[in-house]
Amino acid sequence: MKRSVHSSLLILLLLPLLSTTLAAKAPKHDLVRKSCVHASYPDICLRTLSSYGGAASTPRDLAQVAVRVSLAHVRRASDFLADLKAGGRREQGALRDCVEQMGDSVDDLSKTLAALQHLRRGDDFRWQMSNVETWVSAALTNEDTCLDGFKEIDGKVRSDVRRKITNVARVTSNALYLINLLDE
Repeated sequence: MKRSVHSSLLILLLLPLLSTTLAAKAPKHDLVRKSCVHASYPDICLRTLSSYGGAASTPRDLAQVAVRVSLAHVRRASDFLADLKAGGRREQGALRDCVEQMGDSVDDLSKTLAALQHLRRGDDFRWQMSNVETWVSAALTNEDTCLDGFKEIDGKVRSDVRRKITNVARVTSNALYLINLLDE
């Protein structure tokens, strides 16, 4: 009985400390959760951004993190594509084009990230936002174009490319959604 009372008292004494610690962490994770709930791919958004929640304390920070995550996915996909061994000439050509389009996506997302880091409300805010939205949309178009190159090709390479690029496109789409929230 004494042990039970002591344990209960200890819990009551530690509870305020624990709730204060959790409350300090909650707002940043709430930002990720609230921002991702209406994204095109909310589960992917939560999964890819939750571990970065501490690095993002504003919607702009979160948009930057989302672009960084997208950029990392594009770079990994590009490396993956460059290492794939294609069978026929059509497959080789489609892979070569896809690697080039992923390179273009890296450029577009890099410009996006640089612009987001300098984004400020003011006279040219709309112009800056338009540029950012255009570059992320261009990255999505590159990803779609990559997949289009494999429409007439069957086999394992096609399914591997489709799986990898579809994931990249979903992460990029979520980044665009979070960027669009900055305009509200």
